[in-house]
Amino acid sequence: MRGHVIHAAVEPRLQPLHQTRFGAGQIDIRHADPTEPQLVRPAAHQRPQTKGIDLSATFSHAQIVGSAPHHLVWRTEDDMAAFAARLAALPGLGNAFIELHGDLGAGKTTFVRHLLRALGVAGRIKSPTYAVVEPHATPGGLAVSHFDFYRFNDPREWEDAGFRDLFAAPGLKLAEWPEKAAGLLPPADLALYIAVQASEARQVRVTAPTALGAELLRGVCA
Repeated sequence: MRGHVIHAAVEPRLQPLHQTRFGAGQIDIRHADPTEPQLVRPAAHQRPQTKGIDLSATFSHAQIVGSAPHHLVWRTEDDMAAFAARLAALPGLGNAFIELHGDLGAGKTTFVRHLLRALGVAGRIKSPTYAVVEPHATPGGLAVSHFDFYRFNDPREWEDAGFRDLFAAPGLKLAEWPEKAAGLLPPADLALYIAVQASEARQVRVTAPTALGAELLRGVCA
């Protein structure tokens, strides 16, 4: 991630709600992204080929300050849902940009669904793998843009599809596979790196390169 960070392990504070197994899910599998199975062991990951030009300087964004990453363990899907609920309760989330990193099957889309549900989004929440972006709105009027750049390979699409305008507008932005759009995205406020363990638990490293991200990280891990 951008900025200088000092790695410091922090014991996870989240407790399982009902010890729901990963993949036993609260998410309707009919809406699953075929490229990202519901919280199962990921397939071998192919490193994305990044194309693009550096446009990040055109975005007005919070000062990059850097902070020590936090390390969490989601032993069950309930742990993931609890983290999402705590994050959703923070007022600063409404104008944040969150990156989600991890191999296929790590649970990126599932986390987004838990977060959107916690924000009050109803109805079908589908993966934007083919559309690249799916818009949502909370009952309180918060605009949420959910991006999946897995198939993004033409920098011209950034302008043609209006992604620059979406990132410049108020609202919450969530991006899976952000490395595929490297050089085009503004600095992330929070970045979650999700890795599947042998036990099927998720090891999560959370970094907060901006002042807003550091505020959110303090709030969710307090």
